[in-house]
Amino acid sequence: MPLLMLYYLVKISLSALVIVLVSEVAKRSSGFAALIASLPMTSLLAFIWLRAEGEAPVKIAELSEQIFWLIIPSLVLFPLFAGLLRYGMAFWSSLMVSTVVTAICYLAMVPLLRRLGVIL
Repeated sequence: MPLLMLYYLVKISLSALVIVLVSEVAKRSSGFAALIASLPMTSLLAFIWLRAEGEAPVKIAELSEQIFWLIIPSLVLFPLFAGLLRYGMAFWSSLMVSTVVTAICYLAMVPLLRRLGVIL
C-alpha cells in the first residue's frame, strides 16, 4: 500500500473514531458526550494534519482565527434544535429547520466577515 494512501487511511480512521466515540458515550451520558463533542476536535485534527503535511504556521493561524469567527453562526443550531424538540416538533423536522436557519446565519455572517477583512 503506498505511503500516501496509508496516511489518508489513518486520517480518516482517527477522524471517524471521534464521531463514533461521541455517539457511543452519548448512549450512557449525554453530559459527557456533550463535553467531548464541544471540544474543538475537528479543528485540532485539522491543525495537526496541516502541520504534519508541512503547512506554514501562519496558514494554520489564519485557519484558527477564521474558525473562531465562524463558530458564532454555528451556535444558533444547538439551542434552536433543542427548543424545537422540546416544543414537540419531530426529530427530522427539527433538524432540518435548525440546519436551514444555521445555514442562513452562515450566509449572513460570511459576507460581513469578508467586508471586515476577517476571512477571504
